[in-house]
Amino acid sequence: MMKKIGITILITFLAFGYAHAQDYNTAIGIRGGFANGLTLKHFVSQKAAVEGIISSRWRGLELTGLYEVHGRAFDTDRLNWYVGFGGHIGFYNGNDTRWGEDRSYTVIGLDGIFGLEYNFSEIPLNLNIDWKPSFNFYGYSGFWGDGGALSIRYIF
Repeated sequence: MMKKIGITILITFLAFGYAHAQDYNTAIGIRGGFANGLTLKHFVSQKAAVEGIISSRWRGLELTGLYEVHGRAFDTDRLNWYVGFGGHIGFYNGNDTRWGEDRSYTVIGLDGIFGLEYNFSEIPLNLNIDWKPSFNFYGYSGFWGDGGALSIRYIF
């Protein structure tokens, strides 16, 4: 199942081709916060991007897909705001969480994202800070408001 999801995500990103983004087309990097992981963002139009996040928390795994709209922030070159929405699926062992019982959990939910990113001109790096609240409606249901993170990405 995980292999099929990974292949589907990869094909989706490759199918978008060479869309022109504001400052870059594609970036990959690390994301650090309460959940740590990898992030891949690809622009599908001048102001819209898709982002995939693979993160680990409580010795579990979560896969997130987001659609984001970008715009220039504070009239500053290479500084952008973004806002978006998407969904996630997570797999956790209840013994390793602060909320679970002695069983495994599969959670499914919706995500929002709000952030700022800066794209360096001298080096191919992107730095961003965001808040990604989520709501699980299956598995362990409820609102998770601690999804903030700092990410650094290599720009292609």
